[in-house]
Amino acid sequence: MTKYVFVTGGVVSGLGKGITASSLALLLKSRGYKVFMQKFDPYINVDPGTMNPREHGEVFVTYDGCETDLDLGHYERYIDEELNYTSNITSGKIYKSVIEKERRGEYLGATVQMVPHITNEIKKKVYEAGISSNADIVITEIGGTVGDIESQSFIEALRQIQYELGSTNTFFVHCTLIPFIYGSNELKTKPTQNSVKDLRNMGIRPDALVCRCPFNTSESIKEKISLFCSLPVSNIIDSVDVKNVYEIPINYYNQKIDEIILKQFGLDIRNANLKYWKDLIKTVDNLKDEIEISLVGKYVELHDAYLSVTEALKHAGYKYNTKININYVDSEQLEKEDDLNKIFKNTKGILVPGGFGSRGIEGKIKAINYARTNNIPFLGICLGMQLAAIEFSRNVCGLKDATSTEFIVDTKTPIIDLMADQKEIVNMGGTLRLGNYECKIKKDTLAYNAYKQEKILERHRHRYEFNNKYKNLLEKNGMVFSGINEKSNLVEIIELPNLKHFIACQFHPEFKSRPTRPHPLFDSFIKASTNK
Repeated sequence: MTKYVFVTGGVVSGLGKGITASSLALLLKSRGYKVFMQKFDPYINVDPGTMNPREHGEVFVTYDGCETDLDLGHYERYIDEELNYTSNITSGKIYKSVIEKERRGEYLGATVQMVPHITNEIKKKVYEAGISSNADIVITEIGGTVGDIESQSFIEALRQIQYELGSTNTFFVHCTLIPFIYGSNELKTKPTQNSVKDLRNMGIRPDALVCRCPFNTSESIKEKISLFCSLPVSNIIDSVDVKNVYEIPINYYNQKIDEIILKQFGLDIRNANLKYWKDLIKTVDNLKDEIEISLVGKYVELHDAYLSVTEALKHAGYKYNTKININYVDSEQLEKEDDLNKIFKNTKGILVPGGFGSRGIEGKIKAINYARTNNIPFLGICLGMQLAAIEFSRNVCGLKDATSTEFIVDTKTPIIDLMADQKEIVNMGGTLRLGNYECKIKKDTLAYNAYKQEKILERHRHRYEFNNKYKNLLEKNGMVFSGINEKSNLVEIIELPNLKHFIACQFHPEFKSRPTRPHPLFDSFIKASTNK
């Protein structure tokens, strides 16, 4: 029978529930158990696909085409497993499903209520994750904090699961805050006590506490929490601030939280294989070199909007023993800048990531032109590829009005255009080209040198495509179309072979990068940027 670990949060948001859930999964996987992960988000949006990245951060895309919360990126990077549609459930998805069932008459005329109809739908999603993944242990993180109005239906559903399955099949980890009060120089446990009290008032007994604190707590602090929260001292885990986020799983391992979970489940405590993770920590802590990479985007006010991109850059840096310092460049501000040498004076590589809409587009094109004309290593992703094609069309092929129908609907030079099957779509959410699509790579190209194989699968999230009407013209002027989706004859990768490193792709390679295994395109980009 699948076992379930639930990670909740209290006091404040931003305590690191996602990293905690990922760390627990990594530890349990290191002991030979098959682990699957899931995130419940209380917001009413069906998924984050229509949400502004400057408000919510990046949209992570699973291989099967689900637009999900960025925490799923943490999950995949830590446990190196591909997640799917069962991994991110929102209130919007739950309500939508229940309302559709009501409209079809599936409730046989019953009055549809939060309990049991909404909570039953939530429980169904929990159990579905266990069945579809065939995992030994499913770890589910609950977004928000205990006490949030929008989270109450999820907490109630988990209370029912705790009652239905019992303590040998469920384990609740509650993340709280132990603040340090300057002046009196004290750690305060009252926020943790009150948070646990709120959770217990909602019917859930936490089995362990993960307490975010600036440094390790004393035994007397833990004994106080143990007394007021009715937990063994051993089940109170310190989550101290660290410089290297990869140390967190090892901190938890040293406090034996994975053993505590396995004992409650009645599962064998197998030897943990963590050498590869400790080697990663050693590498990250002892990087010898450092370089600056400029990321030119339109959502740079919130760095989480490019979280997977920045992580993928760091992963490649680890391979080359190099710390990657990211210079976030606002493409909208770049439009007003005349001296690009000032902006990019220390830059060893330029990356233009994805995005939507016309704002800041000309700034991105200026950055691409600067990279091309100054022979600076360049990597374009999604919109970055489309703009690289537009920049080349304008400044090399002489198509001065080259643009995309996303920016100018009635343009006479649509280098980038909607696919025919996208033109009649009205709804914005969930209608992009999403998830894994196959790409065939041409031999003797930069892309082939990176991947070292002809057929690849990469995750997509876009609506507009390169217009094949202009392909011959760009090829005659030196552009190589090195990656093609043969089924739909769509351009996936472009490159300029006469430069040091200039490559752009329509898909999102950052979603498949791992700390111990950088993505081939990021590997190639950082290798060129470091001259290694």
